[in-house]
Order: sequence, then structure tokens, then C-alpha cells
Amino acid sequence: MNASTSNYLEQYDAAADVDKFALVRRWIDSEPLPFFKELRGKRPILVTPKCTLVTRFDDVREVLYMPKVFTVAPYAPKMGNYLMMHDDDALHTREKSLMQCMLNRDDLPAVREMVGNISNEILNNATGSIEVVNSYCRMVPATLVREYFGLTGAKRRDLIEWSYWNQYDTFHNHPFDALAPEKSQYVIERHNETSKELGRFIVELIARRTLQVKAEELTFSTLVRLEDDIVTRMLRTDYPKRLDFDIKRLGINAGGLLIGAIETTSQAVAQVIQYLLDRPEWLGKATTAAQQPETAEFDSIVWEALRFVPITPYLFRTCASDYTAAKGTGHETVLRAGTYVLPVTLSAMFDERAFDSPDDFIPQRNWYNYFHFGFGSHECLGRYVGMVMIPEMVRQVLARKNIKAKAPIDYKSGPFPEQYDLAWTAG
Repeated sequence: MNASTSNYLEQYDAAADVDKFALVRRWIDSEPLPFFKELRGKRPILVTPKCTLVTRFDDVREVLYMPKVFTVAPYAPKMGNYLMMHDDDALHTREKSLMQCMLNRDDLPAVREMVGNISNEILNNATGSIEVVNSYCRMVPATLVREYFGLTGAKRRDLIEWSYWNQYDTFHNHPFDALAPEKSQYVIERHNETSKELGRFIVELIARRTLQVKAEELTFSTLVRLEDDIVTRMLRTDYPKRLDFDIKRLGINAGGLLIGAIETTSQAVAQVIQYLLDRPEWLGKATTAAQQPETAEFDSIVWEALRFVPITPYLFRTCASDYTAAKGTGHETVLRAGTYVLPVTLSAMFDERAFDSPDDFIPQRNWYNYFHFGFGSHECLGRYVGMVMIPEMVRQVLARKNIKAKAPIDYKSGPFPEQYDLAWTAG
């Protein structure tokens, strides 16, 4: 039986407890929008044997707004004491503030120009045909990681590999992901191996760049002055002892710049490109907007496309104590301590309570209702960089003449796009 012959909740309720989550997992993967629409209308908070799905806009925000109640415990052990594994404590607030200062928003026009130049060079060298995931979607942010974030001296392929396995294990290897045990263990092993490689690189990087900064300070000479990248800014700064931001904490945060930048960007760019290529009406409007000097119209098309094909349909948390969600409503539900809670951000972005005509493609919606970079204290540290990098990468591709896909994105049975072949008229 499937959703075409019976509605989702009828199938779910009729299934044995041991089979219930398998149904939910299949619907999330294969037909999320109609499934979530039914949940929002009939059972906005669905308690399953493995986790609880929260599907309405206000309830999703409620969960994400309380980091001490709904914690990031599921991925904390996989993050190596990085600030994002901390829930609303002094370290999280202090280091996120420091890093946001280093990632100066005044840089954004220059960052977008840099992304455009990197993208244009790759596409021009491709001469009309490219496998876009590995040669472009991952390569552009990897280049930015070296040139703007300052992880110099690393091969871009290594940066991509380190980001990939950290992302895979931290965000796609949990009981509700339903990976086979051998696959789950393989992902853990690759994460551990690549984390050691990344750790060794960061130690070498910080040692090398520290010597360069000291040489710069001693000579007072512009002849040896380093580029103004983020790692250099961090090393040039004199932190008071009370900030507890020593060289080890600096290195951890330098590594964190990499982990969140490559795979997330790659997935967003590839999926938005495919979404638009599959829809001639919006492809035409996007390609026209891509030629304009002002980018706001084009960017709004990208963000609306990403609402339909986000990099993940949900975030995930652990309930630290019993909590009554949606209190006072008809779907008030007690969420139990120790259980997984999935605030389904994809569903929230189709909730008519927050989005007019949610099933329609309408650019220039209220940006603050999107969940593209998360919400609350764990909102993406580099979201402002992503807000210029993602649309600029898409824009550079759609600016090519007669751009076409040879086949749909191939995920190769994993969570990320792995192959997507594009062609266009060169010259």
C-alpha cells in the first residue's frame, strides 16, 4: 500500500510499531512535501518509535529557540569541542561572537567578487561541459576556504575530503537516518581518519602562520605583510586572558571554518541549479536576472528555489527534559526527556501560517521566515558568506548560453550530490 491508495497517517497507524519509522523515513526521502502537508493539517507533532517530527512553523521555531531544552547532544560527541556543540553557554556565545567579528560583513562585496572570479575561471576552462559537483560546486568553496578563510597550504581535494566526512558523520549518521550498521561504522571510521589529518594540518598551519605574523610584526615591513584572510586576522589579534581564546581554541575555530563551508554549499548550489533547469519558466527568469548588474532579483529566485530543495528537510535535537510543545493548542504534545526531536524546517517553510500560497514559487518572500541557515543560537556561523557565495555560484552557471543537464543529480545512495553533468554553448 502507498500514499496514492491511502493517506499517510492511515498507513502509519495501521503499521506495526516495528515498521512505523521505516514508513516515515521512506516518505521523508521520497515524497516529503505531501507527507508533511498532511502532518501539518492532521497531526502536526508526530511521535514515532525513533523520534518526534515537529512540522508547523511556530512549533519548529519554539523548539529551535530553546537550546537548553532541545540540545545538540546528538552531534556534540562528533565535533571535537567546537563552539557549535555547546548549547547556550559562555564558550558558545564568546567564540561565536569572536568569529563573527573576524568574518566581517563589510567583506561581503569583495567575497562575492572573489567567488565570481573563481567560478568564472573554472567554467571558462571547462569549455562547454563539466561534471559540476566535484569540479565546481565543491571546488569553488574549497578555493574560498584557502584564499579568504586562510587555510593555506592545503590541497583543495584534501579540504573537500575533510569537510565531506565530518559533515556525513555529524549530520547524516544517526539512528533516524537508518543507515545500515556497516555503512554507519564506515562513515565513523572515515570521519575519525580525516579528522586526524585535518588536526595535523591545523597544527602545522597555525605554527607556520604564527611565525609569519611574528616576522611581519618584527620587521614592520609591508614587504612581508600577509594577506588579510581570517586565519591571519585571528593570529594578529591580541586576546585578553579572560577570553580564554588560546592558540588551541584558535586552531579549533580555524578548522570549523572549513567544516561548514564546502559540502553544504555544494549541495545547495547543485540542487538549486537542477530545480531551475527542470522548470523552463523560472529558468528563463533566472537567466535574464543573471545578466543584470544588480543581484537582488536573482538572489531571491535562488532562495525561493532552495525552499523547495533545501540541503536537509529537518534539523535534530535531543529533549533534555520533559516539555509540553504547542501548549494550549489542539495538538499540544508532551515531548519526553532523552528522545530525538526533529524540527522539520522543510515543512515549516510550506506552512500557510507563515507563507502565503506556500505551494507557489514566489521570489522575494520574507527572508526571515526561511530556515536555509538554521534558526536560533545554532544558526550557521558563516551564513552571511553563504548568502553571497551560493547565489553567485548559481548565477555564474546560469549565465552560460543554452545550459542543460545531461542527467539528473546522482546521489550514489548517499546524502550529498555526487555527480551532475552540465553542458552549454561555449564562446
